[in-house]
Amino acid sequence: MSEVVNSVANRFECGATLTHESAKAALSAGLQRIAAGANGVDCAPLTQFDSFALAVLLAWERAAQARGARFEIVNLPAGLASLAHAYGVDSLITTRH
Repeated sequence: MSEVVNSVANRFECGATLTHESAKAALSAGLQRIAAGANGVDCAPLTQFDSFALAVLLAWERAAQARGARFEIVNLPAGLASLAHAYGVDSLITTRH
């Protein structure tokens, strides 16, 4: 997983792939970014994903909320948004396009 911190918005980028194979590493890397003050993730690079991506995004949101911070997910791919809707968790994900 490749992350780049956007210093203006303090947002990091997720990698191109977020599936069951990469979820554990992605979760850990994102939690470190959130602990360091990141307030969002840009999913624009994300092209391969499965339901594990939703679990990771939700965990990142919960971690930020536990710190009392707002966490924003931007550029969520339409397919992942559709998957979130199918699982009934779309209302739990704070997204912006």
